[in-house]
Amino acid sequence: MKRANRIREVFHTITVAFAIILFWRGIWGLMDIYLFPENYLLSSIASILIGIIILYSTKKLTEHLL
Repeated sequence: MKRANRIREVFHTITVAFAIILFWRGIWGLMDIYLFPENYLLSSIASILIGIIILYSTKKLTEHLL
């Protein structure tokens, strides 16, 4: 019985990992289309700044959850 549970856990982990990868692939695709599509450098810099702002603004929430 323990082996069946272990196999189920591994399958669940792989499924969740696959879902996360597909989610981020979709986000990247949308960013390529809508966030300064003609200027790769500006798009990259804007993405970094947006990410930093989001991380900084959610710092308290993250500290509370951890």
